[in-house]
Amino acid sequence: MIEKPGLNKRNEFFKDTDQDMPRIMIVDDEEPIRRLLGRMLGLSGNPCTLAADAAEARLFLKDQNFELILCDVNMPGESGIDFIRYALSQYPQTAVIMVTAEDDPETAKTALKIGAYGYIIKPFKNNEVMINVSNALNRRKLEIKNKNYSENLEKLVSERTDTLRNTLNDLQKAMDGIIEAMGLTVETRDPYTAGHQRRVAEIARAIAIEMGLSRHDVEGVRMAGLIHDIGKIAVPAEILSKPGKINDNEFAIIKSHPQTGYDILKKIDFPWPISQIVYQHHERMDGSGYPQGLSENDILLEARIMAVADVVEAMASHRPYRPALGIDKALDEISKNRGVLYDPDVADACLSLFKEREFKFE
Repeated sequence: MIEKPGLNKRNEFFKDTDQDMPRIMIVDDEEPIRRLLGRMLGLSGNPCTLAADAAEARLFLKDQNFELILCDVNMPGESGIDFIRYALSQYPQTAVIMVTAEDDPETAKTALKIGAYGYIIKPFKNNEVMINVSNALNRRKLEIKNKNYSENLEKLVSERTDTLRNTLNDLQKAMDGIIEAMGLTVETRDPYTAGHQRRVAEIARAIAIEMGLSRHDVEGVRMAGLIHDIGKIAVPAEILSKPGKINDNEFAIIKSHPQTGYDILKKIDFPWPISQIVYQHHERMDGSGYPQGLSENDILLEARIMAVADVVEAMASHRPYRPALGIDKALDEISKNRGVLYDPDVADACLSLFKEREFKFE
């Protein structure tokens, strides 16, 4: 067993101690200084490698890792400052303490700026060196621990985010499926308007995009469009498919479908006001709509969009009581009643969509 500190073939001070002790490299062109520092730190159990200049220190760095480097500022050849810049760029987890005979504030400022943990002025005292070394090693350990914690936290957050995203995607798919099933339920009872809700959803979505609504709100408009006539499930099929003109009593039953739709949907916690959009899609800007007789801004913007999309699709498509009137007639209706029955901004977006962007729906 080695009882005293000594010097090995690698220019290294050591003693028989814990192999996990931090390894320290001392870089100084003055041999007495680097030997003194080596003995000081070696007595504390730290294996110390001594380098006479930056070139030798670079060779040692390639061969092993060091927890701490004590480096002279002014050395022949590459300066200590330049060497430390290199060392910290290549081995960022290494702590550094600068050692110098010159009490120069600018040099000290530069050393700290590039990442040195401390700055010792020669001639130094044993206690001063040991305190600086201990503080530097403890700080390095904490920084590595914090870095590892941060990386693990980021990884955990990323994993949780991916899991949440997958869960949300699954929920979105489930909701899409439920809404589509609800829409198909209405269409099976009313074959003449099969596809009506999907086409209204398509037009309403395009209008919402044209108006610059957020992606979230656009999706809400689309979802509401797919089931805006869900309340017709309570309307007798013979009324829905009646080929001739319907009477006042039959029309009163049909006019109840927004209320019925609202009653069906109001307890479902959608991320959009779906039940209110369905409830209001037959309201008109001048208050002449139904079932509540709302007007202007009392009507949700999404419902105002749905109203225009619903009218355009209904007029352009075939109905049991009349043939299709065509898209030109539908757009004439929107243009003529812009600002009266239909929101002017929604009407403008719709007209621009069809006339300027040549939008077509299935």
